[in-house]
Amino acid sequence: MASPLKKLASQTAIYGLSSILGRFLNYLLTPLYTSAEVFQTDQYGIITEMYSYVAFLVVLLMYGMETAFFRYYSDAKNKDAVYSTALWSMIISTTVFVSATSLFAQPIASFLGYPDHSEYISWFALIVGLDALIAIPLAKLRAENKAIRFVFINFSFISINIGLNLFFLVYCLQGYNDGNTNWIIDFAYDPETAVGYVFIANLIASVFRFLLVMPDMIKIRFVFDRVIWKNLLLYGAPLLIVGLAGNINEALDKPLLKWLLIPSLGEEQAMSQVGIYGGIYKLSIAITLFVQAYRYAAEPFFFSQRSNAQAPAAYAKMLHLFTAFVLFAFLIITLFIDVFKQFLQSDEYWVALGIVPILLLANIFLGIYYNLSVWYKLTDKTIYGSYIALVGALITISLNVWLIPIMGYKGCALATLGCYFTMAVISFVIGQHHYPVPYSLPKLGFYFALALSIYFLNLNLNIESLLLTSIIRLLLIGGFLSIVGYIEFFRSKIHDTKN
Repeated sequence: MASPLKKLASQTAIYGLSSILGRFLNYLLTPLYTSAEVFQTDQYGIITEMYSYVAFLVVLLMYGMETAFFRYYSDAKNKDAVYSTALWSMIISTTVFVSATSLFAQPIASFLGYPDHSEYISWFALIVGLDALIAIPLAKLRAENKAIRFVFINFSFISINIGLNLFFLVYCLQGYNDGNTNWIIDFAYDPETAVGYVFIANLIASVFRFLLVMPDMIKIRFVFDRVIWKNLLLYGAPLLIVGLAGNINEALDKPLLKWLLIPSLGEEQAMSQVGIYGGIYKLSIAITLFVQAYRYAAEPFFFSQRSNAQAPAAYAKMLHLFTAFVLFAFLIITLFIDVFKQFLQSDEYWVALGIVPILLLANIFLGIYYNLSVWYKLTDKTIYGSYIALVGALITISLNVWLIPIMGYKGCALATLGCYFTMAVISFVIGQHHYPVPYSLPKLGFYFALALSIYFLNLNLNIESLLLTSIIRLLLIGGFLSIVGYIEFFRSKIHDTKN
């Protein structure tokens, strides 16, 4: 068991280089966006809302094809046929989407409340379309363990995106505001575009990434196998439902926050609340990014170990270690929230710091759910995943509609936690009937109880000395790590030796 787990750890580290570090670098743009000198909270609300829609569109355009590709590519005798069929399916569907969306850009923009910015719709159609087109080639790199090329491609995208954001929103904006313009600023910058420069930077970076991936797309010979395509669609269709429902759980709260608050607060104040919530949500990035990197490595690992008799024990160990790690991250962020809040440049966002622990716990349960979902992917019963995700979506919509008018963005946070917790519980209960995995609920429960006890103990620390308070907090976190380390490694090794 140790060897597969070591392989998973190494793959998580490699993919983490592009997903954790890479996306973290992207998140470093948040202080720029939340600076009052760049965007007001209502303007940041536009960015938050538009990228919420992107989350839905990416899943819609992928229609489960990425995971279906992993499922059939790993066992296929003719791997080129699987790759080519999946890729051509994506090319055709993406072309139809981009064409249709661009044609109806103005009506869509008016419906969303941006009648004067139909260009947003066209830009995002291209962004989403390019992301969908490269998904299968990037998945092939992951399946073949070509992590270095995968990292290079994604880092190129991130570097260009960050560089263009700094160019437009620091160099050009500052030069324009100071009256120190030159031909570069005059040519590239228009203050009326405002948040549009965030989208333009994303689009240019997406085009460049697509060009990097294009050689992997065109060197394969054309094959479109209808039998393979049918199998890919049948396997992926339930995952489309899972993905759409999952994005309802993850992203729908931002648009709902806007539409449900407009009647009482007006459009500008409602968008300001969306912006504040979007900024605070960024403080849960440590867990969100680790979950993302973990998924990159874990999904291929799940399939590669499916025939191993020790796989269930390995899956259980994965969940225990995963839970311990994300609870450690929870403690770091919540105990030192006064430090992490500086990530948001304007104190207008700090009024919502109270929902950070709720969002962190929500993302922890989301990560646990991803671990637990191994059973329906390995047994080809992905339809159950769609059922669970639909239940989560129903909870998300119901709780948001109920709680947002009462408590605003706090209602969004509570709805997110309620959704992911319920999904994890349902997946565990059903999964143990179809693919039993020896998870230790007492151990997991103890880790949660220990972390939450430390969190609430910290809330009652009333010590004037900042230095002494910080030392106590570090000791508490160190105590958590020591206890977990003893249980997971020292005591487990003794138990294995006795057996």
